[in-house]
Parts: sequence; C-alpha cells; structure tokens
Amino acid sequence: MRESARALSVVEFLWTEIGGRLAALETLQFTGDGALPSCFSVTDLASAAIAAAGLSVSELARALGSKPLAIRVDRRLASMWFDLSIRPTGWTLPPARDPIMGDYRAKDGWIRLHTNAPHHRSAAERVLGRCDHAQTAAKRVATWSKGELEASIVQAGGCAAEMRSAAAWSDHPQGRAVAAEPLICFDDSDEVPSGRWPESIRRPDAARPLAGVRVLDLTRVLAGPVATRFLAGYGAEVLRIDPPDWSEPGVVPEVTLGKHCARLDLKSAAGRATFESLLAGADVLVHGYRPTALERLGFGATRRRALAPGLIDVCLDAYGWSGPWAERRGFDSLVQMSAGIADAGMSWKRSNHPIPLPVQALDHATGYLTAAAAIRGVERRLATGRGVAARLSLARTAKLLLDLGAGEHERPLTPETPSDVAAEVETTPWGGARRLNPPVSIQHIPMHWSLPACELGSSPAGWSPLP
Repeated sequence: MRESARALSVVEFLWTEIGGRLAALETLQFTGDGALPSCFSVTDLASAAIAAAGLSVSELARALGSKPLAIRVDRRLASMWFDLSIRPTGWTLPPARDPIMGDYRAKDGWIRLHTNAPHHRSAAERVLGRCDHAQTAAKRVATWSKGELEASIVQAGGCAAEMRSAAAWSDHPQGRAVAAEPLICFDDSDEVPSGRWPESIRRPDAARPLAGVRVLDLTRVLAGPVATRFLAGYGAEVLRIDPPDWSEPGVVPEVTLGKHCARLDLKSAAGRATFESLLAGADVLVHGYRPTALERLGFGATRRRALAPGLIDVCLDAYGWSGPWAERRGFDSLVQMSAGIADAGMSWKRSNHPIPLPVQALDHATGYLTAAAAIRGVERRLATGRGVAARLSLARTAKLLLDLGAGEHERPLTPETPSDVAAEVETTPWGGARRLNPPVSIQHIPMHWSLPACELGSSPAGWSPLP
C-alpha cells in the first residue's frame, strides 16, 4: 500500500537518526490504511514515531538474547493514540482547555494564547487585563499587533505565539537555529557507575525488556508523559515528580497510566535532599525543563552525572536548544503557530482562521522519539556500562513534519469500533475505563501496564525495593 510505503520511508529516516541497525527494519510491518485529515503527513509521522519506539524495544530484547522479533504497527490505531487512548465508563474527562485559551485575531494577523496553567493565564491578564471569558479577550487582543502582544506576554512570563508562515519561520533566527539542530542529539557519557549495571539492579528479561529499569519523570504536558507511559508499558518503574501546586486535570487520566506520581518542592531543602536520593537510584531521567531551568535549581548536567554516574539523561523542550528562543516556554499548539503549520492548514482549508493539526502530533511524536532515545540509551549502557544524554524538541519535530510534505487527504480513517478497545477494565480514581488496543505489537513482548492511571501526588516519593 502507498500508505505503508510512506510510513516505512519515514521510519527508516527516524531509525537512522536514532542510530539503529537498518537490518532491524526487515521485521517491521505496517497495517491499516487511511489518514488523519491534514495537509501534512500526520498519520505517517504517528506510525513511524511509534514504530521507532517499538524497534528500540525489539533491539533491546535482542541485546538481552532474544531472536529477531516481528513488529507490527497499526497506522489507524497509531493515529488514534495520538489523540486519546482512554475511554471512560460512566464519567467524563475534565476539560482540557482553559476558557480563554485559543486563537485570536490581532490588528495584523492571528495569535494564540496558551493559558491552561493558572500562572500562564495570570501573565496574559497582566498584559491584557482581566478576561472573564473569550469574548473579552478577543476585544482586547484586537487592539494589539500580534508581534507586540506575543513579546509582551512572553516578557510577562506567559505563553503566546503569533501565526507565521513556514517561509517566515525559516527566515526567523529561531527557525534557522532549530533547522541546524539534529532531530535527536546524543552525547555519550564518560562517567562509569560505581556498580556494574545491570547487575546492580534486577536484570531485565527479553519478555519484559525494561523490567527493573527505574525512570525518574520530570515532565508535564504532553510529550514527556507520553514517552514515560510507553516506557512503563514495557516494564519500567516510572516515578513522576510534580511541584506541590501543579495540576493538569484534563490529561492526567490519559498520561499517568503505569506510573507512580509524587510531589516534591525542589526549592526546599527537604525536597532537594529527597530528589538527590531519587536521582541517585534512577537509571533513566526524562525531563522537560527549559535548557537552564535545572541548572538554576542546582541540578545541572554535571551535578546530575555526579549524583547518578551512568545516567541515561533524556530531555526535551519546545523551541530547541540553541538560538534566541531556547529559553522560551512553549507547547505543541504554540509551535504549530510559530513554525507555519497552522498557517499552512489555513491555506489548505481556504479558511479565515488558523487550522492546526487534527491531533497534537508534535507532542506525541516527540514523546515516542524520546522513549526511543531512552531505550537506545539503556541498550548502550548494557553494552558499554556508560550513560548517555539525548535532547529533542517540539520545534525540531515540527521541521520534520514540514519536510515530509503533503499528506494523504482522500482516504479518511475508518471510525472507531468496539474491537479497537481492549476488554480489560482499568480501575482509576475517577471510575472504570478501557483503553484502545496498543498501536504496536512486538512478537512475544506484549505492551501492558501493571498500574492504572492515578492522581498526581498519590504516591510517596520513593523507589520500590530491589529484589
């Protein structure tokens, strides 16, 4: 099928970027046809990113003694997992958006305000004035030029992005900086753990390749939690850490599957001491802070390696790791506005307003690539005893999507059917739920989670005892 051929060409590129053996692609098969409605190859990106993560699992199992394993990625389910995997029974998910979050017309074009976090909304309102509803925000945004408003909200500590064309982004200093960055930047560590790894922990087995691997998760909406959810699906112990006052109710039931979730105040002495102990016991750290945020807290790269020699340190951010916007806060929808994706959708639809991707594809794709990078790090540490660092960004994933070119518009995905949903009932704090069937199937290595989704802060900040 044409769809499978396109997805295979994309995953070949991704797998090369990850440093995988091209021979591993011989075991990969794509099934399903149709595509998400977009002027971009969103379904191809979804299928390929999930395939890259699945290939990483298979190669790790091979390093643990398994024979080559067949891998199958369902393009339709992959597209659906890029939206929501959870299907609540008798309850509904909380709203995912703040009432004034959205796209607004300024004097000279469009701008997006991201106000889901209370402090981000407060920052926007310090610039615009109090906005009790979207209509008030619209009237006030209309008096600004989009560039001035973006700069003012960002200066106030908020999140906003004016809509740019892809050409304008490619000429922008940050666009040029992102284009010069690799999709995944790997950096091998020279630090050797004091104990031999993985003998110092429970050795993973080929049927559950990440069993015994401890993953410290310092990520929030949405790419990082997608990554660590995938790692938990293949046996990793994931401990998510959030600040005392952080909340993201609209996505918590979706992304905390398979994890323990605790809270720590890294600005307090007690919280810092606990974090140091957790990091010293971790094998993998996944964090979504801006480039210098952990440094300002006293946990820069050098300190992290000192606390956890051999650490697999994987980080992601919104706008890349170089250039004038490296420290800028950002989210998937903002990067879509900045990088020309929403503008291209608007032209494609002949619309009078921005048209984003049908799903948060930058978040999800970056999440699965982050998982792949972490798993490749585990494999490297098995082979060399040394750690590895990796960096990714939503903006660099956006460039990948732009480079893929036009998508397939004529063949829509078929609607969801009962057979797409697993039979098992997940007992969550909010009620029963079921999940979509996994989008990737690896021979002899089922993806499954031993813990249901949970509330943030519902677990103590500690690791399970090693056997």
